[in-house]
Amino acid sequence: MELCARIIGLFGGTPETRWEGKAPSAIRKQALAGKINVSRTGLVGDSQADLSVHGGPEKALHFYSADHHAHWAETFPDAAFEFVPGCFGENISAFGLNEENTHVGDVFSLGTARVQVSLGRQPCWKLNLHTGIPAMAPSFQRTQKTGWYFRVLEEGVIETGDDMALVERPCDQWPLKKVIAARFDPRLDPQIARDLAELPQLAENWRQSFAKKMDTSFEEDTSKRLLG
Repeated sequence: MELCARIIGLFGGTPETRWEGKAPSAIRKQALAGKINVSRTGLVGDSQADLSVHGGPEKALHFYSADHHAHWAETFPDAAFEFVPGCFGENISAFGLNEENTHVGDVFSLGTARVQVSLGRQPCWKLNLHTGIPAMAPSFQRTQKTGWYFRVLEEGVIETGDDMALVERPCDQWPLKKVIAARFDPRLDPQIARDLAELPQLAENWRQSFAKKMDTSFEEDTSKRLLG
């Protein structure tokens, strides 16, 4: 179960109006230096524009794997956007952790804090406008390279260079890639939907979504979220 990565960047931001006729967004983050306090709702120095879909205890910290930057640079070679740590609105960046080797419910030591993987990211249209790439959010969803959120089990202090070490894995059968793929599968096996709807380590809003997917007649329209 040994799994450890070193933080290469911590990032925070404040809501700003960037696109005419669109809601404010805090997706544009800046690097945070020094020791940063971690509360139950996230990093001190970071805030969200719409708390109905971002932030809160179940989405306290957003992690995105630096492993993926090369993939996106190869996928969109003509983009003017720079694929670097912090570029997708994440709070924490590191190499070595990704959706394949990290599981729902994984508990990590993070500086003096302790955090737990709670759910994957549901990419939205803001990624498209932020990057200048209209296919960005749909590509996130299709590849399951979405990143994920941590809930904070124990508050503490972190800084760039700290290790993220796995200390507990209660859901060995649920790697994030599998769960994220299931979340966006329009024809999900009802038994898988039931199993995930009953998984206590999974954030409540995703458990509710999987409960809906137990009904094979349920149809979810993601176009508005992905395209705006």
